[in-house]
Amino acid sequence: MSPMTVMDHIAYSLLWFAFGIGHSLLSGAGAKRAFAAWLGPAYRLAFNIFASLHFAITWYLGLVWLGGGQSAPLLFPAWVDMARLLIAGAGFVVVLLALRTYDLGRFSGLTQLRHPESAEETPEAEPLLIQGPHRLVRHPLYSGVFLFIWGIVDTEFSLATAVWVSLYLVIGSRFEERRLARLYGRAYETYRADVPAFVPTFRALLNHSFRNH
Repeated sequence: MSPMTVMDHIAYSLLWFAFGIGHSLLSGAGAKRAFAAWLGPAYRLAFNIFASLHFAITWYLGLVWLGGGQSAPLLFPAWVDMARLLIAGAGFVVVLLALRTYDLGRFSGLTQLRHPESAEETPEAEPLLIQGPHRLVRHPLYSGVFLFIWGIVDTEFSLATAVWVSLYLVIGSRFEERRLARLYGRAYETYRADVPAFVPTFRALLNHSFRNH
């Protein structure tokens, strides 16, 4: 086991930068229209497959090519290791709860593939999602990912991965919120003003509690 070099970290950061740029470009309105015209109903599924492969390749190159798999372990007291596992487990549960609020068929692209007519529906046809965990935070899926990736940090490489994935999600959420504000207007602006992005506040928890009673 040996620590990653400065050049290793720079190269790994550039891999994540390339992933972020690629994902942002493909998520743009112009790219969506072009690829939707080319791939038709298969566009959404193809996009998700490509993004997943790009993510996996970025991580794998860091693990193998940059020696991340041999990076120095981070030594923690036993109670910290236990806390890490609990945090990672909580993150996994939050991700599952967040996914339950989405139309997973449409989210994955399978619905569009099975029912091509649904691929022609505009995003405006989908209501603003503010139910369930979205009452507590605007991006519950990201909140769960944060908990999970930081909970499994046990080496220098996994720490670097947590840093770059977190940075990507924070920046990506800003672009996503601009799109949602354009799409839903004042309704989203009001929602954004009342609900925090990633970490529930006491006010959000209190509002959620009152709504459930």
